[in-house]
Amino acid sequence: MSAPRLEWTEGAANREAAWLSGSGTLPPRRVQAVDDTMRADDAFRLACEGVGLLWCGDFQNARQLLQALARRLDKRAARSRLPDDMPMRERFNRYRQGQALRARILGMVLIPLDAGQTIPLRRAPDVRAALHHALGVPEGDAVISLRELQGMVGAYEWHRKGVPIAALGGATIHPDFGVFSPIRGEYLDLVARAPLPEGEIAFDIGTGTGVLAAVLARRSLSKILASDLSPRALACARANVERLGLSEQVVVREADLFPPGRAALAVCNPPWLPGKASSTLEQAVYDPDSRMLRGFLGGLAAHLLPGGEGWLILSDLAEHLGLRSRDQLLGMIETAGLTVIGRLDARPQHGKAFDTNDPLHAARLQETTSLWRLRER
Repeated sequence: MSAPRLEWTEGAANREAAWLSGSGTLPPRRVQAVDDTMRADDAFRLACEGVGLLWCGDFQNARQLLQALARRLDKRAARSRLPDDMPMRERFNRYRQGQALRARILGMVLIPLDAGQTIPLRRAPDVRAALHHALGVPEGDAVISLRELQGMVGAYEWHRKGVPIAALGGATIHPDFGVFSPIRGEYLDLVARAPLPEGEIAFDIGTGTGVLAAVLARRSLSKILASDLSPRALACARANVERLGLSEQVVVREADLFPPGRAALAVCNPPWLPGKASSTLEQAVYDPDSRMLRGFLGGLAAHLLPGGEGWLILSDLAEHLGLRSRDQLLGMIETAGLTVIGRLDARPQHGKAFDTNDPLHAARLQETTSLWRLRER
C-alpha cells in the first residue's frame, strides 16, 4: 500500500510529498509551511486547530518550538488537574484522552525529508540509520512528524546499544522499532526464579523481543518454541536469539498464540490493560477485550503435556484502574478449566511507580506483577 500524500503551498509553488508514520498516524488535513519567524503562541493555536506546521527553517529551532508547545500543554494540564476524589476508572479515561490530545498537537510539527532520507534543513542531524531501521528503504521525498522522528531516533539507540538484562547475566536484548523494550525487569526475575515443571519443551507465547525465551533457555530447557504474529517481533526475536547464541534451543515461529503441539511449560506475558491501542507500540500494553489473555487461558489445557504448567505473567494495574476485577480474572481461569497451583509476586521498579505527579500514581503505587502458575484441573 502506497503512503498517503501531503499537499501544501510554499511561496507561490504547490508542493506534495509522501507522509511517513511508523505508528499509522494519519496525516493532517491542512499543512502550512513555516520557518524561524513563527511565534510559539501562533504555532500552538494552529496546531490545536489541526494544522500541520511544515518546518522550513533551522532544525534546532524546530526542536525548540516543539518544546515550547509541550510547555504550553503542561501549563494547560496543570490548570485542569483532575479532582482527587474522581473514580480511578474515569481518571484513567480522562488521562488517556489527554495523552491522545497531547500527541495529536505535538505531532503537528512536521519535518521534510529528501529522497535519501536526509533532512534538508540547517543544523539537521543525520537520521538515515534510524529511519531505515524504523521504516525501511526510502521511496522519495517525504514528510514526518518531528515528535515521531525523535521517537524513531530513540528507538534506534535502544536497538543499537541494547538493554542489559539481569536475568541473562547482564547480556543485552536489542529491541527493534515497534517492539516493546524489556525494561521492566521484575517480570523477568519472576520467570528466572519460578520452579520449573518436569519436561524439556516450553512455549513462549507472544515472544516480542524473545527475552523470555532466552531466559528459559538459560535455565537449561532444551527446546523453546517462541511464537508471535508481528513480523517485526519475529525478526527481532530471531536476531536476539542468534546474537545470544541460543539458536540451538530457541525456534521462533509465526503463530496466533500457540504453536502446534504440546509442551511441559507455556509462558505468556500478555498486554496488561484491556482497551484499544492507539499505536503499534501500545499493542504491548493494551489488549482489546482481553483477547490475548482469554486466548492464552482458553487454549492452555489443550497445549500442555500431562503435569505441565502455564505461567501467566500479568500486572494487576487493570484492577486498580477499575478496568478488570480480580474476580473476573479468576473467573477466566476457572472457565478455562485451570487451577492456580502457585503465585509469585513482584513490585514494579519503573519510574512511573514513584512519580507522585503522575495522575495515576495512586493506582501505580498499589501495582503488583504476578506470575500465576496454572495447571489443568
